Amino acid sequence: MPAELMEFTRALARVPGPVTVATTVDDAGRRWGFTGTSFSSLSLDPPLVLICLGKMASTHHAFTSAERFLVNVLAAGQSAVAQRFATSGIDRFAAGDMRPCEFGLPGLDSAPVRLACALHDVLDGGDHSILVGRVEALHTAEGTPLVYCDRTFGELLSAR
Repeated sequence: MPAELMEFTRALARVPGPVTVATTVDDAGRRWGFTGTSFSSLSLDPPLVLICLGKMASTHHAFTSAERFLVNVLAAGQSAVAQRFATSGIDRFAAGDMRPCEFGLPGLDSAPVRLACALHDVLDGGDHSILVGRVEALHTAEGTPLVYCDRTFGELLSAR
């Protein structure tokens, strides 16, 4: 990797991001999911969020052709879930911790936030696709969100 790309990667690794697991179900009923830290709100009216997915990911086609997807914002203590959904070549759903949630999409009961989205748009983002989701249903619960910074999982410190 060229030095300028390595420096860019190091710099962005210093920026904390939320840890999410996005899930969907294809037309054949097969479940798909990936860990994403490039997740953000985009618009209030209409309610839009975005999550980025590498174009070479095994899940890319399933998400870019999905009618809906669910973003599970992980809680502190759920780094094993994040690692599992970031691992290629395994059954990411084998642990049995995902159950049908909003619109029947696989979700975590213990996620502090779940956002069920209709696929609003897929935008080009270089080597990634930017999935824009229109939030159609949501669930919030107690729990401190998991964050990722400097290639390490952590949690926010409460100012309360």
